[in-house]
Amino acid sequence: MQSTSIPYLVFLGLTFALYWAVHRHKVARLSVLLVASLFFYMVWTPFPVLVFFGCAAFDHLIVKGLARSQSPKVRKALVVTSIVSNVGLLSTFKYADMFRETARSLLAPLGVTVRDEPFGLLLPIGLSFLCFQAISYVVDVYRGKASAEHSYFEHLLYLLFFPRVVSGPIVRASDLLERFRDVPSLTPEEGGRALYRIAVGLVKKLVIADVLGSGLVDPVFADPGAYTSAECLMAAVAYTFELYLDFSGYSDIAIGAAALFGFQFPENFARPYLAKNLFEFWNRWHMSLSSWLRDYLYIPLGGNRRSKPRVLFNLMTVMVLGGLWHGADWRFAIWGAVHGVALGITRTWWWIRGTKPKEASVSWLGAGVGILCTFTVVVLTRVVFRAPSLEHAAEIYQRMLLGMPGLANVSGLVWGMLAVAVVGHMLPMKLYDSVGTLFVRLPSPVRAVVLVLIGLGIRHLSSVEARPYVYLQF
Repeated sequence: MQSTSIPYLVFLGLTFALYWAVHRHKVARLSVLLVASLFFYMVWTPFPVLVFFGCAAFDHLIVKGLARSQSPKVRKALVVTSIVSNVGLLSTFKYADMFRETARSLLAPLGVTVRDEPFGLLLPIGLSFLCFQAISYVVDVYRGKASAEHSYFEHLLYLLFFPRVVSGPIVRASDLLERFRDVPSLTPEEGGRALYRIAVGLVKKLVIADVLGSGLVDPVFADPGAYTSAECLMAAVAYTFELYLDFSGYSDIAIGAAALFGFQFPENFARPYLAKNLFEFWNRWHMSLSSWLRDYLYIPLGGNRRSKPRVLFNLMTVMVLGGLWHGADWRFAIWGAVHGVALGITRTWWWIRGTKPKEASVSWLGAGVGILCTFTVVVLTRVVFRAPSLEHAAEIYQRMLLGMPGLANVSGLVWGMLAVAVVGHMLPMKLYDSVGTLFVRLPSPVRAVVLVLIGLGIRHLSSVEARPYVYLQF
């Protein structure tokens, strides 16, 4: 059940009505959310939900152990056990076949036989996000940033809360779990803004992202030899915006849906393609993942507090592992490594100049050059991210280097959607907020008409077939 589908919107409306009918009673309102979350997940894949029951039960025992133990060694051992358990779970379901194939390739020349048949394990939807969220809660309890006084029921709901279970964002305990015991409230203005946010997400995903994907990205990446160099480059640019609009659209819908139940999720994007350097880009892109990697991997590795070579090593480690998190394919690790090298070069340049990151590129010219260079790196590395294999990515790069002009295969609709994507990305956030305020102040009947018109426009402009979220595969 895609969150851009009519069945999801009906499901959301029914859950909303039931929730607010019993919202003053904690057990009743949380039961509505948990039953709805289980139903939503089981529509996707019913059997893997049992994995989440076990994962939540194990981590719940870890959390209770942290609350009772005063021994630093025991507490650290409990945290390590939880991390190993969650990473092991993710590795088993997501990376087992990749490790098997890698071992087979490396050991075959030595005469060592490794299983040929894939394990064929069914990857639970949203497992990557769930494991990171589970780790963050246990670590936050260990650090004293989250309470351990929550029931298993609440712990399970925290992991499976349906607005974000499929593709994030990664939500900390302070933004969700700690709010379960508060009696929720929702003003007409907050409800209006939530609906506005959902509508924006639907337009991003169904109108702009899907048109770019079906109209240019998919055909070019399927057969790059049939297109000119200029069209291959345009497809890479279009995919860069498709990925952003697809994922930020999902995040908008998730944030808006959560707000309808009285929960405020953190923002996940902040116009990342206006970043002046790659550090700023990663502070603006998929911010819930970037902050997770910073707080639970980069800083524990030593962050910026170690020697310069160690700082560069920490950067590379985070980017390679962050890249590999996106998929069970070494090309994602390579993609992350390229970003790690680029970040290392940027950091080294700042060291040489004696410039602090916040002081970099302060002039208009420097900012413009920084934005152009950063966007170029992002676009070119996206080819590896999108292509089904490194060989396929190499073919696209070779095609680009031929210098063949011509954009005959880029339709007017694609040009229009790309222009909307670029202009929309450059508009100040205050403008979006102002439009949201205007929408909220409209009379309810007028708002309903606006939403209906948006729905009709989406139906007219979007693809005939519903396209799954790009990030769903990760």
